[in-house]
Amino acid sequence: MAGEGSGGGGGAGAFEDEAEPTVTIGEYIEGIEAEELEADLVLGGDDGKECTYGGGYLKRQAVFSCLTCVPAGVAGVCTACSLACHDGHEVVELWTKRKFRCDCGNSKFGSHVCKLCPEKDPENPANSYNHNFKGSYCTCGRPYPDPEAEKQVEMIQCCICEDWFHEDHIGLNSIEEIPRDEEGEPLYEDFICPKCSPKCYFLKLYPDTIWASNKQSSAPQAETTNSTVMNGNSSLGDIEKSENGALINHLNCEKTSDNENCPKDSVAPEKASLDDSSDGKCKLGMNISSNTPSADSEKKMPFFMSKSWREVICRCETCTDFYAQQGVAYLIDKEDSIEEYEKVAKQKREKKLEQQEGVEANFLNSLDHVQKIEILSGINDMKNELQSFLETFDSSKPVTSEDIRAVFENLAKKKKQRLS
Repeated sequence: MAGEGSGGGGGAGAFEDEAEPTVTIGEYIEGIEAEELEADLVLGGDDGKECTYGGGYLKRQAVFSCLTCVPAGVAGVCTACSLACHDGHEVVELWTKRKFRCDCGNSKFGSHVCKLCPEKDPENPANSYNHNFKGSYCTCGRPYPDPEAEKQVEMIQCCICEDWFHEDHIGLNSIEEIPRDEEGEPLYEDFICPKCSPKCYFLKLYPDTIWASNKQSSAPQAETTNSTVMNGNSSLGDIEKSENGALINHLNCEKTSDNENCPKDSVAPEKASLDDSSDGKCKLGMNISSNTPSADSEKKMPFFMSKSWREVICRCETCTDFYAQQGVAYLIDKEDSIEEYEKVAKQKREKKLEQQEGVEANFLNSLDHVQKIEILSGINDMKNELQSFLETFDSSKPVTSEDIRAVFENLAKKKKQRLS
């Protein structure tokens, strides 16, 4: 309660409420490392030193839009160019985009020349641009962060169009329908927005295991004909469920005649039991183009896909050709997924940290015994001095240059005493 604790001791309780939280050196370092990891995951481990243009249309990379140079928002630049060529400009961070080539310095930038890679084609015709490049997101077209919003809310990215959406703008009755665990963490790997879901209706031919489950059900699960595929719950009501022996599409609607927004229940094709397609045969055992449910008469709903769902979908020649016709062939490319992108980023980060540790170890090995003792003693003195400073420092006051100078003066005195 707001009023409790303000009586009795009077100002003491109020002072405690206003006191800023303190952190230990260990917690501070952990926070810095967490921020570095998050940045590495977004940037894919890119150190931002070289323009990625020479690599062509990369399967996935971090992309930025400079509205200072291209106000129309029809160009994107790589991490290195955002730092070297557009420092101080109005730059929009777009997270990652697929099949993109750096535009920095091409014809869209007028007289601006790329400092890192000046020789570029006038345009990159295979690049794709949406309203994100103008700093607008979702069906509402709002910026992020939104200066008019009282509270900034997280957005989720469609794995097809790669636009970002507010969770309450994706056609659900409630955001509680989004598959999450008890701690609020997402149970889905990929999200497909309502606009893009029609071109992915072929996914409804697959067992429920590819759909992220909204809740952990304790009810017994029906057996599947394939022992390698687990039968899970569907993510939302838009996935077919068994009713009286027929597969019905509820589309997350109540079965009431007065619900005008809910289309009539429609019988959907029976889902396939997956076979092994290692011999080139179709996993579904059917012609995917002629059996895919029609989206024309159904309410467009978002899809939430389970972990590793891409590994399940068929890769036979017929299905692969169908994906290409639908413009979603990248779904069977492992390197396209965010999960793989972040996995590679973590590997690059681990390698970089190992190299840093190797440099430090080599440096220490190059020192003689006395020099090593001096280095280690200095580190220990610094640790103790900082700890002593934090324990005695009044957290209600700002840290001044005099405070910092005093810390280093004490360190110098300790070193003098140690050497004398």
